[in-house]
Amino acid sequence: MSSVSTGQVLKQPASVWAITFATAVSFAGIGLVSPILPTIAEALHASAFESMLLFTSYLFVTACTMFFAGVISSRIGIKATLVSGLVVIVLFASMAGLSDTIGQVIGLRAGWGFGNALFVTMALAGIVGAAHGGSTRAIMLYEAALGLGMALGPLVGGTLGAISWRAPFLGTALLMAIAATTVVVFVKPLPRPKPVGITAGFRALRNRPLFIWSAASLLINFTIVCLLAYAPHAVAGAAAASGVDHSSLTLGFVFFGWGSALAVFSLVFPALLARHFGLVPAILLVLLLLVSSMTVLALNTHSMAVVVTNIIILGGLQGTANTLFTEAALNDTTLPRNIASSSFSTFRFFGGAIFPLVSAPAIAMWGAPGPFWASVIALVTALVILVLGYRFLPTAQRRRGRMLNRAPSPVSSGTPGT
Repeated sequence: MSSVSTGQVLKQPASVWAITFATAVSFAGIGLVSPILPTIAEALHASAFESMLLFTSYLFVTACTMFFAGVISSRIGIKATLVSGLVVIVLFASMAGLSDTIGQVIGLRAGWGFGNALFVTMALAGIVGAAHGGSTRAIMLYEAALGLGMALGPLVGGTLGAISWRAPFLGTALLMAIAATTVVVFVKPLPRPKPVGITAGFRALRNRPLFIWSAASLLINFTIVCLLAYAPHAVAGAAAASGVDHSSLTLGFVFFGWGSALAVFSLVFPALLARHFGLVPAILLVLLLLVSSMTVLALNTHSMAVVVTNIIILGGLQGTANTLFTEAALNDTTLPRNIASSSFSTFRFFGGAIFPLVSAPAIAMWGAPGPFWASVIALVTALVILVLGYRFLPTAQRRRGRMLNRAPSPVSSGTPGT
C-alpha cells in the first residue's frame, strides 16, 4: 500500500469532479440555515426550538430514505439517482424560499431531505466508482467536498441572509440546478448496481464492524449538528455576554471557518494519523481530542473568543473523524459498497436528526451549555462503543500502518468483495 498524497487525490477524471462539485453544493444546503436561524425565528415568529426543527425534519427524512437509496439506485442506476435527487432539492428549496410560516418551511425541508438522501448516498458510491487510484483517495475527496460545502453554506447563508431569510433558500435552488446540469453533462454512465431486495440496507447491519462504525458515527454526527443548529444561538449569547455586536454575516464567517477546518483537516490529516497510529487508534485519539474541545466549549459559553475558537477547532477534529470513520466503515467489507454506503449514511444522518430533540431537555437541565454537555456524553459513548467492539473490528484496521487503499473497481456493481 502506498501513501496517499494530496496531489494524488486531486488527479481525477471529469466525472469525479462533477459529482464532487455537486456534493459540495448539496452539503452547503445543510449549513445554509445556521447563520439565519435567529433571523428565521424572528421573521416567522418561531422559537429557537422550532427553528432547530429545520434540521430535524431535513435530517430525519434524509436518514430514513438512505436505507432505501441503494435499492433505488439498483433499479434506475447511480447517475439517474444522483440527478433525481438534485432535481427534488431544487423544487423543495424553491418552495421553502417562498413559504410564509415556520411549519411550511419545516415540512418543505423534509422534502429537501428526501432529495438529499438520493444524491448524497450515491455521490459517495459514484465518486468511488469513477475515481482513479483507489477508494481511499475517493473517500478523502468526498469528505473534503463535504467540508467545503459545510464551509460555504454558512457563508452563503449569512451573506444572502443579510438581504432576506428567503434569499439563501432561493440561492441554493439555483446552485443545485447548476449542479444537476453539471452531473448530466460531465458524469459518464456508471455500471448499474446488482438489483437487491428492499431490506438490503437493514440486512447489511448484520455485518458487525459496519454496525459498530455506523453506531459510533451516529454519535459523531450528533455533535456536528450541535454546532450547526445550536452553536449560532450560543455565539449570539456569547456576543451579548461579551458586549460584542454580531449579525448573520458574522455567524456566516464563524461557520465558514468551522467548515474550512472541516474540509482541510479531512483531506490532510487522516492518512497521516492512520500511518503513525493505525486506523482505530487514530480514531480513538481524535475522539479524545473532541471530548476535550467540547468540554472547554461547554465551560466557556460566556466568552465570545473561546466559543468561536473552539467551534473552528472542533471543525478540524470533526473533519478528521469523518474521513477516518468513512474509511473504516466502507473498506475491508464484503458488502456491496452502494449498500454499505446507504446503511452507514443512514446512521450518520440519524445522529443529526436526534440532536434538536435532545437539545431542549439538555438546556432545561444544564442551561446554555446543555447541548454541548450532551455532545460530550455522545462522544464518550462513541468511545465506549469502539472500545467494547474493538475485538470485532478487522485486524487490518487495528494495526499500525497506512489507510486502506483498495482499488475502486466494482464499487457499484454489487459484487461481493467490492
